[in-house]
Amino acid sequence: MENILEISGLNKSYGDFALKDISFSLPKGYIMGFVGQNGSGKTTTIRSILNMAKTDSGKISVFGLDSVNDTIEIKQRTGVVFDSLYLAEHLTAKQIEKQLKPFYNDWQSDEFFKRLKSFELPDNKKVGEFSKGMKMKLMIAVALSHKAELIILDEPTSGLDPVARDELLDILSEYIEDENRGVLFSTHITADVERIADFVTILHNGKVWFTGELNTLAESYAVLKGAEEDIPESVKEKLIGFHAYRNGFEALIKTDDLAGLPDSLEYEKANLDDILVYIAKEDKNERHAENNAV
Repeated sequence: MENILEISGLNKSYGDFALKDISFSLPKGYIMGFVGQNGSGKTTTIRSILNMAKTDSGKISVFGLDSVNDTIEIKQRTGVVFDSLYLAEHLTAKQIEKQLKPFYNDWQSDEFFKRLKSFELPDNKKVGEFSKGMKMKLMIAVALSHKAELIILDEPTSGLDPVARDELLDILSEYIEDENRGVLFSTHITADVERIADFVTILHNGKVWFTGELNTLAESYAVLKGAEEDIPESVKEKLIGFHAYRNGFEALIKTDDLAGLPDSLEYEKANLDDILVYIAKEDKNERHAENNAV
């Protein structure tokens, strides 16, 4: 498969936070969910892809072009949707179209106004008066009006009502029907990722915890439950995010490590939410152990 986006060995320090050796790729024709806790490094990675943040080391390639040396061409071919409006709120959509048109070689006015109509957005109302869902649709309209081959979304569904979220997911699913395109979709709403993504990359504390096909991730982990005393010693060290309750325990475990467990222990397939929660619990367990060791 040909990759529309490739990141290799990306490092970037911001005070007490750092991206550490970030590497993943997105093939053409697919949607990648980009997930992780707040502060895990998703927005910094996106800013690096768009050459809005200077990286310390590593290489980012978009359409086979260098993210720094070819940034103008990349931005011509990329649509971006952030969690907040980046367009002038005192202007109408019609006025914004006139401002944007000169910046894009392939700008299509007919497509822009067609999108406004299909999204039921007025072209003569100040966009500062739009609801959050309307602002998101306006940014999508912009992204789809200059023949963008890659759309990057940074938490676009944050604060949206279920109807607006559903509409966005339908738009992305339609967009990706052209197999020469790609979508990088950063969100904390894992149900959205599980609905439309083909691939997923999980960031945790500035590192890649997992990257690959969503189906592979879903088949690789389970949530283990039961009485703590029933856990074999050989298995305890393999548990992720172990949490003891009054009447038992829960933990994440690789499905490869399920063989040979006693029948008294139960397990169920882990979803993306489960995985993120237990990764966070594992962090707390490690900090607790470190504090006790001091």
